[in-house]
Amino acid sequence: MRRVRAALCRSYGPPEVVRVEEVPAPELTDGAVRVRVAAAAVNFPDVLLIAGEYQISVPPPFVPGSEFAGVVTEVAGRSGLEVGDRVTGTGLVGAFAEEVVVGADSLRRVPAGVGDHRAAAFGVAHRTAYHALRSVAGLRPGDELVVLGAGGGVGLAAVQLGVLLGASVTAVASSADKLAAAASHGARLRVNHRETALREALREALPDGADVVLDPVGGALSEPALRSLRRGGRFVTVGYASGVIPKIPLNLVLIKGVRILGFQFADLVAAAPEEFRRNEEELTALLTSCPALPHIGATYPLGEVASALRRVADGQAIGKILVDLSR
Repeated sequence: MRRVRAALCRSYGPPEVVRVEEVPAPELTDGAVRVRVAAAAVNFPDVLLIAGEYQISVPPPFVPGSEFAGVVTEVAGRSGLEVGDRVTGTGLVGAFAEEVVVGADSLRRVPAGVGDHRAAAFGVAHRTAYHALRSVAGLRPGDELVVLGAGGGVGLAAVQLGVLLGASVTAVASSADKLAAAASHGARLRVNHRETALREALREALPDGADVVLDPVGGALSEPALRSLRRGGRFVTVGYASGVIPKIPLNLVLIKGVRILGFQFADLVAAAPEEFRRNEEELTALLTSCPALPHIGATYPLGEVASALRRVADGQAIGKILVDLSR
């Protein structure tokens, strides 16, 4: 039986439970595609899955990792893909390994001229941010946009894409380094929520209020950010990286005349497939022409995958953290 190197979670726990081992190569099922992984991105849900705290549970043992880029090495059935195609893809688990097997519909070709690291780092964060801003929030040129968690993968992508969509961006993050990264991607105003009360800081920065808040963090930041919205403003929740689901007093929604909206890919695909395709085409154009480049904060070899996961778990990541499997 052929074997590959992979990060294996044998029991739920902190990132350190993940160890690199040799495991049987994943089985190729009908309609699936085998990819030799060159790079994989670490996302916060990976940490939650390993801890057994994600909204979907995967029983151990399993190979974590949900986002990757690499080369097709084997195809089962008709998929439109061929051996040798460079692809990027997503799946619930399996990416932190030399090989991954996924359905063909989970893969997209990597545009010419785009490297493996950039392809692996771009998918989940930039797609989440762009669809949420473009279609859910209805962001318009001249809007005031507040981005929480502006130093993380989705947050930095939202800063960058918000600027490209013509908004004035206020970045909220927990350190000077994260805010510096947000500034480098075009954030006009910056708030360190560890050093100042967020409600007062946003009131001072945006006396007329914000049009849109994008929140991938949740927790104690959500309510003061929602209070910063002007009448008719839109609050878009896309995740809870703080680990705490906020409890919003609904009277604020009534009194302020604002909307609270959620984003999931499946909802947009089902409700507005043409709009979804338009967004994807626009994103690909932004990636290939380089206005939208993912911020890669650090890259680890597969043997140090637990350290990469720990960096994300502790909120120390700036932009995307990658695992390099090319060597």
